[in-house]
Amino acid sequence: MSKRDYYEILCVERSVTDGELKTAYRRMAMKFHPDRCPDDPAAQEKFKEAKEAYEILSDAQKRALYDQHGHAAFEHGAGGRGGGFQGDVGDIFGDIFGDIFGGGGRARQQRRGSDLRYVLEIDLEEAVFGVQKEIEIPTLASCGKCKGSGSEDGKVDTCKTCRGQGRVRMQQGIFSLQQACPHCGGSGKAITKPCKTCHGEGRVQDEKTLSVKIPAGVDNGDRIRLTGEGEAGPSGAPAGDLFVEVSVRQHKIFQREGDDLFCEAPIRFSQAALGSELNVPTLEGDTVIKIPAETQTGMLFRLRGKGVKSVRSSRTGDLICRVVVETPVKLTKRQRELLEEFESSFADSPGGTHTPRASSFVDGVKEFWNRMTG
Repeated sequence: MSKRDYYEILCVERSVTDGELKTAYRRMAMKFHPDRCPDDPAAQEKFKEAKEAYEILSDAQKRALYDQHGHAAFEHGAGGRGGGFQGDVGDIFGDIFGDIFGGGGRARQQRRGSDLRYVLEIDLEEAVFGVQKEIEIPTLASCGKCKGSGSEDGKVDTCKTCRGQGRVRMQQGIFSLQQACPHCGGSGKAITKPCKTCHGEGRVQDEKTLSVKIPAGVDNGDRIRLTGEGEAGPSGAPAGDLFVEVSVRQHKIFQREGDDLFCEAPIRFSQAALGSELNVPTLEGDTVIKIPAETQTGMLFRLRGKGVKSVRSSRTGDLICRVVVETPVKLTKRQRELLEEFESSFADSPGGTHTPRASSFVDGVKEFWNRMTG
C-alpha cells in the first residue's frame, strides 16, 4: 500500500466531494493507465497509487477511517471489512474506463485508426465567403489486395492467446490489470497466412485526394472534421477522422478581429482640414465615406454590416476604417512655396487656435518641468 497521502496523490483537497473525486481520478487514470503507457514503469506505478487512493476515498466508511487514522487504519487487517482490496481493476473501475477502454477491457476492442490533422491555408476572401478546396493526404489506407483483413486467403482465426477477447490479464502483486493482447494487438484475430502486400497489417501507405467544403465565416484555428477520412484501422478496424485546420493568410489591406474587419486609409492633410469624400475598399467593392472638416489622424469610421458573417450565428461584423493623415513627399518648388506661405499665416494667430492638441502638449510639458524644477 502506498504511504503517500491519498489526497495528495489525486491532487485534491480533503474537503473534495464525491463527484470531484471521481473527476480527479478519471483524469489521473486516463493519463497513466498501462494501456496508454505500456513502456513506462513510472506511469504504471502512479496508476496503481491513484487506483489505491480512489478505492479508499470513494468509500465513505474507508474514507472516514483514513481521515481519522491515516494509513494505519488499513495495516495488519485494521478497519475490519473496510480494509484491504477486493476484486480486480475491471470490477472496481468498469464505470470509469468503460467509455475509454471498452467496458473495462472485458469486451474485444478493435483498434481504431489514428486521427489525422491537416493545416489548410486560405485567403481572407475565401474564409469570409467560403470555398471548395481539394487536398492531398498521405495516409494509411485499407489494403485493396486483402480488403483490409490482412489475410492472403481471407481466412482469419481466433487468437489463441486471448481467445478472441483482444485483452489479457497481467498479475502484479495484489493488482490484476488488463492490457491489449501482445500477439493480436487487441483485435482478437490471428492470421495464419498474412497478405504479402500489407504484410498482415490490413493497410498500406497511400495518398488520397479529398474535396473539402470550407463554410463562410471560418477563422484561424477553426477545424472541419471529416469522419472516417483518417488512417485506416489495422485488420479492417474502423478508420480514424481527418481534422482540417484553417489557417488564414495575412491580408494586404484588412486585419480581422472576430467578425470585424479593420483597415487604414491614408488621406492628405488638406483633405483632413477641409473635409472630403474618400473611397474605402470593402470585401464586396468600394464604398464612400465622408471625411468631416478638421478630422484628426486616427479617427475611426464604422461601416456597419461590412465585416464578416459569423460561421456560428447570423451576426455580421463591421468594417472599421482608421484614417491616417499622410505627410506629402517629393514636393515641387511651387508646392513648397505654398506650404511656406500657409505656415507663415499661423504667425499672427493666437496660440492653440488652429492646433489645440499641440497647444495642450506644450502646456503639459511646461507644467511637467515646473513640477520637476519646483
